[in-house]
Amino acid sequence: MDQATQLRRIIKEQATPHRPLARVITVTSGKGGVGKSNIAINLAIQFRRMGQRVIILDADIGLANIEIMFGAIPKHNLSDLIYQGKNIREIITWGPMDVGFISGGSGIAGLSNLSREYLIYIIQNLAELDALADVVIIDTGAGISNAVLEFLVASGEVILVTSPEPTSITDSYSLLKTLLRHPRYEPSATVVKMIANMVENSNEGQILHNKLNAVVSRYLKLPFTYLGAIPRDEKLSQAVMQQMPVSIKEPTAKSSLAFTEIAGKLMDNEELLINKRGIAAFFSHIVRNRV
Repeated sequence: MDQATQLRRIIKEQATPHRPLARVITVTSGKGGVGKSNIAINLAIQFRRMGQRVIILDADIGLANIEIMFGAIPKHNLSDLIYQGKNIREIITWGPMDVGFISGGSGIAGLSNLSREYLIYIIQNLAELDALADVVIIDTGAGISNAVLEFLVASGEVILVTSPEPTSITDSYSLLKTLLRHPRYEPSATVVKMIANMVENSNEGQILHNKLNAVVSRYLKLPFTYLGAIPRDEKLSQAVMQQMPVSIKEPTAKSSLAFTEIAGKLMDNEELLINKRGIAAFFSHIVRNRV
């Protein structure tokens, strides 16, 4: 049995009725400093409040935003799964409200250097996340690096975080343009959604979406939907300084209420989601040119 056939078998086994697939949501941004990781964490908290089991994969190579914001230091990361023989349960760190997270470390970059046989082993381990989580949130690095694009192409559901800064708008457009040109990008397989962050109010968020959507619709013909806005909030800034998600520290803060609303929209749309690939298919898509 060749490696590609083995991968297809793994994916088929994960998709059996008694083993439902996790919903994979990839959070990304065209530039750094727009609050992408904060959004990933607070959406995870809101999903937990809705009874969902959530695991975040911190795929921002070289940085540790998720663990810093959670105030938790992981004992292991994805590299330990790849090189040290740890199993998937051993590399999950449990944060507030039992939200799990996996530090990617250099393990993400290391995937491209593994033998085909070993990739099968890694994906089999990662596939166990489908049994441990209802939702897996992938927090990518910022920008349009090859690593980021591979995650976006592999994901059935992408959330693009944009702020009112002109550079954020232009970089978001550049990210979408580069994604559209990726040889393995399939518009029918990837739904792109936008969150406006750091806005003064919901009206500014809608205007921000309208500006970006106007140029995207005209030049890229790439549809993307608007999820809502997260307002500037001093309580959110204070929570970050105290290494706590604002959704836990200040659940009635205006930013927390916005996270609640957006998470509700995402859960309402789950029934309509046709691209719930599961984590095995997600990683298989990333490395399929290697098998």
